[in-house]
Amino acid sequence: MDKRILITGGTGFIGQPLCQQLIGKGYSLTVLSRQPTVTVQALCGRVEAVGDLERLRNHPGFDIVINLAGEGIADKRWSDTRKQALRDSRIQLTNTLTSVIRSWESKPEALVSGSAVGFYGDQGSQRVTEQTPPHDEFTHHMCSDWEQEALALEADGVRVCLSRTGLVVGPGGGFLQRMLLPFRFGLGGRLGSGEQYMPWVHRQDVVEALIWMAESETAKGPYNVVSPNPVTNRQFTKCLAGVLGRPAIFPAPAPVLKMAMGEMSRLLLTGQMAIPERLEAEGFRFQYPDLSPALADAVRY
Repeated sequence: MDKRILITGGTGFIGQPLCQQLIGKGYSLTVLSRQPTVTVQALCGRVEAVGDLERLRNHPGFDIVINLAGEGIADKRWSDTRKQALRDSRIQLTNTLTSVIRSWESKPEALVSGSAVGFYGDQGSQRVTEQTPPHDEFTHHMCSDWEQEALALEADGVRVCLSRTGLVVGPGGGFLQRMLLPFRFGLGGRLGSGEQYMPWVHRQDVVEALIWMAESETAKGPYNVVSPNPVTNRQFTKCLAGVLGRPAIFPAPAPVLKMAMGEMSRLLLTGQMAIPERLEAEGFRFQYPDLSPALADAVRY
């Protein structure tokens, strides 16, 4: 296979195993990253590293583009400045990316662009598919604007897929890494009421879904990249404690989380019972459909 792929966000929690798997399939990869080339290659494998998108303007082109760039949404408290930084790292970068792609001699077959189930906002306990109307809040507006920048390339004949990804569990990183220490010491517990849904997904299934979208000629539009078996926070907490062989008896009350985290506490106290309706209908099969085996794999280090 002599196809070339450009990846943004290739050094991230999802990007690293994605790069390694694509290399194993015979693709030639170029990774956009501000890190030194030696660091990018240590994380991603045998790839070409590019530090600035503008260096790719008027390029001959790539066959596929996978856009995963974006600052961590829960890394810092949401001040107005931080919220703008979150938007810019997704929306502005994708805008620049589409502009650069339009300058290429040959347009890509497909753009697979990141998004999140945060697109739907808080959905309570209702079942959420790709057709569910969103709730009006910050995460919806950010994801919607992000998606629109990517979808603009449809006018240029590019097949665009949107990966509305859930909470990713996997070894060595992600949101789970922050939960492990208190849970290992038996200090974990539900968040708020514990009734809010957590649309989780194993990292390997995310990687496989991104490759499926890139390679499936009929795939287009938004896909919920989440496990077919969503759970509530209470269920997630109980399962994680069970996998670790620890109790989970120290809940974090909602008022405490709101005081400590401000608006960002909505990430923990609200959720979506999202299901991968389109992926399953179009033949994608999950390696980790159930939470317990997924968590067992994710905490093995």
